[in-house]
Amino acid sequence: MPKPDLKLLLERAKEAALGAYAPYSGYHVGAAIMTGEGEIFTGANIENASYSLTICAERTALFTAINQGKRDFVGIGIYVDSEENFPPCGACRQVLAEFAPNLPIIYGNRLSSTETDLAKLLPGAFNLKKNR
Repeated sequence: MPKPDLKLLLERAKEAALGAYAPYSGYHVGAAIMTGEGEIFTGANIENASYSLTICAERTALFTAINQGKRDFVGIGIYVDSEENFPPCGACRQVLAEFAPNLPIIYGNRLSSTETDLAKLLPGAFNLKKNR
């Protein structure tokens, strides 16, 4: 299993942010997730006038990978084209935890980045397998 190059994932996430559709928030977000085989899948946020129908970049990238039969993830990069730095939202954290509860994460913006892992961002994640 490859050790993820988090800086590379952040760069790929920055490229993915170019495809965002964000007319409401103005935040163009991209994500790049790496599989255990070293493949990288990207996604961007896609907003909707009915805000609850918006999908985050992280879930777009993850769902694209899952749709291609991938289930093993080793790292994710998240970029927001802003001077503010945002970690993944709670919904994205829980969805990512379904497949990789200790996933290494880098999230960044135009000015800085932060490296962490999902277990630190979502302690006590709900896990049907674990919580039965």
